[in-house]
Amino acid sequence: MQAMQATVSRYDGETFSGAVLTDTGIELPFTVHAVADTPVRHLRVGQRVRLETTGTGADLTITKVEFATRL
Repeated sequence: MQAMQATVSRYDGETFSGAVLTDTGIELPFTVHAVADTPVRHLRVGQRVRLETTGTGADLTITKVEFATRL
């Protein structure tokens, strides 16, 4: 599991799926499963999020999307 931050590039509030743009410029899609066990119910384009991922390169998959918070 890897943790990283990204910016929401698209989001569908009906299907709870969308995509994020990583800080390295790669767009990664996510499905409802990535937000299912989180408090996330709505995201907006441009919002910063924290991700948990598995895999590398072309097999990189988002497993969890959470709100990015500052400590």
